[in-house]
Amino acid sequence: MADGSRHALYYVKEQVSNITPTNPALSTLRITGCTLGLDKDDLQSDEIRSDRQIADSRQGANQIAGDINFELSYGTFDELIQGVLQAAGWSTDTPSAGTDQIQTGTNRSSFTFIRHFSDITESDNPYHIFTGCEISSMQLSLPANGRVTGSFSIIGRGMRTAANLDSLSAVTYNPVTTTLSMDAFSGGISEGGSSISVITEASLTIQNGMGARFVVGSKESINPENGRSNVTGQISAYFENSNLIDKFLNEESSSISFELRDPQGNFILINLPRLNYSSAKPDVSGEGSIILPMPFQVTLDPTTNTNIQIQRTPVAPPTTP
Repeated sequence: MADGSRHALYYVKEQVSNITPTNPALSTLRITGCTLGLDKDDLQSDEIRSDRQIADSRQGANQIAGDINFELSYGTFDELIQGVLQAAGWSTDTPSAGTDQIQTGTNRSSFTFIRHFSDITESDNPYHIFTGCEISSMQLSLPANGRVTGSFSIIGRGMRTAANLDSLSAVTYNPVTTTLSMDAFSGGISEGGSSISVITEASLTIQNGMGARFVVGSKESINPENGRSNVTGQISAYFENSNLIDKFLNEESSSISFELRDPQGNFILINLPRLNYSSAKPDVSGEGSIILPMPFQVTLDPTTNTNIQIQRTPVAPPTTP
């Protein structure tokens, strides 16, 4: 019987979609949960019988999908973040020395994901291998008193089970990251270019509008369809004045920056340079503090030529005397 405590998830970037590289160097993903798996539609016969029975049922095409849940830690998810933004890569020393930056692009990446249920014997095929996987969306949740958590939604093309990874030739494993998980209270949030200290929670979603594309003569889909980069989110704040509400009323564009740090000093900045709020209702449900939820839609910023920028800055190494 398999236990979640013995589950591991690995990945490697593919050079050709749906083909796992030879001699792959696998990276370990630090996760809190995983639902990546295979689904098939149930194709029931429409035949009408006098005994009221269903004459036949068949399986439809393969549909690889699921979520990978995580606590955000520095350096662990850089390739997957690049995948969801469809960026060509991280620009080094941008916008300043020691900082790397990434933003929305048009370069698709695919991955092979491998789930290992290590308490299952080889004869029971403990490895589940998923190929042609792309990052359909990413969600982040920033609580006022807690760790930054999130999930990647995956859409893929193929799956197989295996007793071991011998078919992949000489598999190696990259070192597992050891950075601590990030929190929101060690950093800060800026709204409209000014620090704002009344935010109780925030959320962010990046969606690529992906969907499976099936063709006659194949159980697997071809490359998933790809839509627009749609970045949305919400901040919730203690209601102390009508400044944010006035921005909503006047259709005034704003900006938000999330500053995230870990106890070691590593730093991630998520910058949304242009957005508009879509609601502002300070509902009252009791005698306590009034919370103002402010959902928003992010759009292309003509100055930065993107809808989102993410920067990473590692903790500076100690100087030697």
